[in-house]
Amino acid sequence: MIIRPPAGIRSSEITSEALYEERRRFMGRSAGWAMAAGAVSLGVLPQANAQLPQSGELYRAVTGPYGISDKPTSYRSATHYNNFYELGDDKAAPSAYENHFVTRPWMLSVGGECNKPGELSIDDLIEPHQLEDRVYRLRCVEAWSMVIPWVGVPLGDVLERFQPNSKAKYVVFKTLHDSDRMPNQRTSVIFDWPYREGLRIDEAMHPLTLLAVGMYGKVLLPQNGAPVRLVVPWKYGFKSIKSVVSIDFVENMPRTSWNASAPDEYGFYANVNPSVDHPRWSQQQERRIGEWFKRDTLMFNGYADEVASMYSGMDLRDNF
Repeated sequence: MIIRPPAGIRSSEITSEALYEERRRFMGRSAGWAMAAGAVSLGVLPQANAQLPQSGELYRAVTGPYGISDKPTSYRSATHYNNFYELGDDKAAPSAYENHFVTRPWMLSVGGECNKPGELSIDDLIEPHQLEDRVYRLRCVEAWSMVIPWVGVPLGDVLERFQPNSKAKYVVFKTLHDSDRMPNQRTSVIFDWPYREGLRIDEAMHPLTLLAVGMYGKVLLPQNGAPVRLVVPWKYGFKSIKSVVSIDFVENMPRTSWNASAPDEYGFYANVNPSVDHPRWSQQQERRIGEWFKRDTLMFNGYADEVASMYSGMDLRDNF
């Protein structure tokens, strides 16, 4: 595994022009925050994030150990061009819930093959950990892509608190199943709700894997998976499950929603691989939102140095 040094500046400092005025207001706020920033520069990191705000900016994030220098996708595009079928079947539909999706209270259960199962609030889940800014590529299986400055904590750090045992070979995630807050669950027949995703335990514990609570320095909006979502940057975007309410350690490879719905089109691993086409389109190139021309898709979405060793000896065409 190759651990790269921190790349560049904070993601919240390289956001789109639409957030420029927000950043100016942030820099002009109380001297107390400036003192906290000074403590970070001296290596005295604030351990607690207190209660996460339900909206607005996240102030306690520091630069994470991973990142890329690519220009981020505009905030407008990243929050208004979304796949979130619980909120609608087209790209624009999820953003209609931007101001109406209730995220408090929000409880998550963690269980299965672990020594310390439990149920806790999103605030208690995140509070012991230092929030990090990380700029990642996002590659959709539909052959479009973005660059997103996420805010979150390494998933592995969170999972370790629950002490997975020797039978924990996989990790299963579920999205909220609530047709009042997610009305498309009443009518859409795409999946057998709730939405389910899974990772192998080493994938879940990999330091690139992020449990995100924000993006562009702000709290996640509903269309982006509020209040907490998974981010696995070397896999197609559908693996990065949104609005998570449960995490379970299991011994056997779990049933996941897209793989169960169309197993010939969506593999369990879903690693970005330009040499394995979708049955209905090529994966060799992608259209980055905001750009005119297509670009070549990178193996493992450009994270091969960090993750390829996990798949040594596997046939990546059969295990797609």
